[in-house]
Amino acid sequence: MYDLDRVPIGIYEKALPSSFSFEEKLVAAKEAGFDYLEISIDETDEKLARLDWSKEEREEMKKLISATGVMIPSMCLSGHRRFPFGSKNEDTRSKAFDIMKKAIELSVDLGIRTIQLAAYDVYYEEEDEITKALFIEGMEKSIAMASKAGVMLALEIMDTKFISTILRAMPYVTRFNSPWFKIYPDLGNLSAWGSDVESELELGLPHTVAIHVKETKPGIFKEVPFGEGIVRFAELFKKLKELNYQGPFLIEMWADNSVVITKEAAIRDIYNARMFIQGKMVEGGMDNARKA
Repeated sequence: MYDLDRVPIGIYEKALPSSFSFEEKLVAAKEAGFDYLEISIDETDEKLARLDWSKEEREEMKKLISATGVMIPSMCLSGHRRFPFGSKNEDTRSKAFDIMKKAIELSVDLGIRTIQLAAYDVYYEEEDEITKALFIEGMEKSIAMASKAGVMLALEIMDTKFISTILRAMPYVTRFNSPWFKIYPDLGNLSAWGSDVESELELGLPHTVAIHVKETKPGIFKEVPFGEGIVRFAELFKKLKELNYQGPFLIEMWADNSVVITKEAAIRDIYNARMFIQGKMVEGGMDNARKA
């Protein structure tokens, strides 16, 4: 259960070693003081296979969530990078819709409320007006499915120029005009593009369902250690405080799966990241972010 007197802070699943079981990941998140875990459904066959979990496997996951007390309220659905809605290949687009349908069904079964979409029209193909039009068509159909299930779809502000800013995302939010289609800003990505991040956050506030907290450098969008990049965390948290944003924050980082990481080391790494970010939150005036 969330403590409703403070902002919830979650951890990205990939911040923990891929060798860990889901039980180990949830327990580690709890011991490091996180409120929730964001599950990853990326473009690998291993992660996409989760969309085909049996009824028994889904029930087992629900039991783990209940037993640990660590919720999984959001899903990072980046599988569409490999199978994008904007592809000119009909089979690829068909797979994109299949992924979307199954992701919504899994969300309903596990109690996931928000699916964060990787906002690419295409990734491994050349984009043009056709790929953009196909992306719009894909979003229209996806929103229709998600609306019926009561599941939120949220565009992440990405590492490619297609939707690299909240300003670029807003025409889609306005076009679809759906309570089930919003945005999921990433403080790191916005900073890496050199955006006026405060203005961007203000623009997108009415449509923001959660915020990714990640360190970056110019043109480097991932795996930058906290404190070694350019993100002005305290100033951005101050702006969010002024905007009265009180929704969830998700710390996004990645474990080094090329080496063996012990449970103790994994917990220490994500705990240190949380303490760094919560220190910046308090520095920015978010007193309700305090937590040991």
